[in-house]
Amino acid sequence: MIVMKPNFRYSPEPALAPAEGCDWASKMVLNPAIIQDPESDTLHMLFRATGPWPQKQKEDTLPPYPIFLGYATSEDGGASWDADFSRPALAPALNSRDEDIWVVDYKGRKVRDYANGCIEDPRIFPMEGELYVSVACRMFPPGPYWMADQDPPVNTRYNYVPDWVEQGGEGPFYEVCRTNNTVTVLYKLNLDKLKQRRYEEAFTYVCPLSAGHVSDNRDVFLFPEKMRIDGKEQYVALHRPMNPKPFPGGDNIGPSIYMAASETLEGLAEPQAAHQLLATSIFDWEEDRIGASWPPLRVADREWLVSYHGKKDIYFGYTQSFMIVRERENDFPEVIHRCPERLMYAQQEWELPTDYPTPCLFTTAGIVVGDELIMSYGAADQKVGISWVDFAELVAYVRLFDAQGRKETGI
Repeated sequence: MIVMKPNFRYSPEPALAPAEGCDWASKMVLNPAIIQDPESDTLHMLFRATGPWPQKQKEDTLPPYPIFLGYATSEDGGASWDADFSRPALAPALNSRDEDIWVVDYKGRKVRDYANGCIEDPRIFPMEGELYVSVACRMFPPGPYWMADQDPPVNTRYNYVPDWVEQGGEGPFYEVCRTNNTVTVLYKLNLDKLKQRRYEEAFTYVCPLSAGHVSDNRDVFLFPEKMRIDGKEQYVALHRPMNPKPFPGGDNIGPSIYMAASETLEGLAEPQAAHQLLATSIFDWEEDRIGASWPPLRVADREWLVSYHGKKDIYFGYTQSFMIVRERENDFPEVIHRCPERLMYAQQEWELPTDYPTPCLFTTAGIVVGDELIMSYGAADQKVGISWVDFAELVAYVRLFDAQGRKETGI
């Protein structure tokens, strides 16, 4: 059988764009997660959004840009979307005093709120009969953060870190406050409450999934099923530490895709979690960075499709490809097929950058509806797009290549 390169179809115009006059979504609307309603054809979306926030602006400082999650729905398979710009679905607390940065978690405990300043890049996935959403968070909002990639760069990451942080206590929480590193946080998602727009009841804080005092870490989410590793049934997460040195095999590599395993969700961010390298950059278009893009989809017994992104530099930008990983007996899964081509990249005029200088097509969700894989993506860090591709054709094409991206012999 001849396997052809799959045909990706894209939104001819933005599915969602910044909303003029909406204070929390006037600048950027991007990086959406999607899921199909189990009782209907409706697709539900959580999208990342930001705008200048003068309510918290310091004198003689650029305004902060806290990041929120918004909610949208589609009734036509993702072709068009109805967004609720009346209020965010999930908003950071934006507390600035040490004594106020707490939240009640899913067990009713008062814990430190690592989502206090920004809630970014949602990924939705099922697990053990419930829905979860993981989000990349910062303790304090930055200023106009995209200016860090301009020439000359303007770094606003620390503009709204409170003065007490430098005199604060010791330990992981205070170290994260000082660095303002990204920590990925897990929430339970109640889809019925979300559909009713009872947003305050839709999200329950679970725990951090990454340790910000070890490394800034994002693109973190779980396989939907536990795996047997080291003789124990464990949760397995994909993650992308900016500093891989503290992790196994990380001494001489750049940001790479790692896996973490733990018997508990809370343990994934703790020192006792086991970590293993899954993949690092091997192709030209991944030279600077790679990371997983959205939660894996099962393609066969013990085999999963993993979408991932690569970045060459700020001019070439972020592009997307795919790999297939296989579970192993009593061990972490391993890559068995890896497509060497960037299969998805910004091409349409509306996908190309304006304020944000780096070309970017960044998928953050993939769901199978009928024969199609529907993917949602952020374009140029400013807008939302949707892509469709035949799922079986994509998987067959990725299987043409071995774990190093070489064409399999005899194919």
